[in-house]
Amino acid sequence: MNPTTSEKRTALFPGTFDPFTIGHESLVRRGLSLMDEIVIAIGVNESKKSYFTLEKRLDMIRKLYKDEPRVTVESYDSLTIDFAKKMGARYILRGIRSVVDFEYEKTIADMNRTISGIETFVLFTEPALTHISSTQVRELLRYGSDVSSFIPKGMELQ
Repeated sequence: MNPTTSEKRTALFPGTFDPFTIGHESLVRRGLSLMDEIVIAIGVNESKKSYFTLEKRLDMIRKLYKDEPRVTVESYDSLTIDFAKKMGARYILRGIRSVVDFEYEKTIADMNRTISGIETFVLFTEPALTHISSTQVRELLRYGSDVSSFIPKGMELQ
C-alpha cells in the first residue's frame, strides 16, 4: 500500500513516558515536521512499576500539547501495531540515543513491518539530550531531586 499525497500521515509514538522528558518532547517536535499528526501512545505494562499513574501521565502530556491540534495522547494495552492500526497510523516514531537502542529498535521495527506492514522511522536523539532517560528521571524523583531541567517547561509533576 503506497500512501498518496491526500492521505494523512499519522505516526504513533509509543512508550511508557514515566515521566515524559524533554527528549520525548524533542522527538514529537521533530516528528511533526515529517508527519501530519502524532499520537503519543502510553502503553500499559502491568509488569512495570510506574512512578506516575496512567491517568496522571495522560493528563500531564495532554496539558502539554493542549494547544497543538496535531498531537493526541491515548493509552493502550495491546500490541503496538494493533493500536497503530486502530488509530489509523501507518508509521511508528522511535528515538535512538545509542547503539544499544538501535539494536533493540531495529529488531522490533523489522518484526512490526513483517507482521503488519507498518513502517518505523527513527530519529536520533539530539546530542545535548542523549543522557536523559525516564528511568534516570524517575530515580531522581524518588529521592526528591529537582528534575525541572529534564522535563518540558510548563509540565506539572504534582
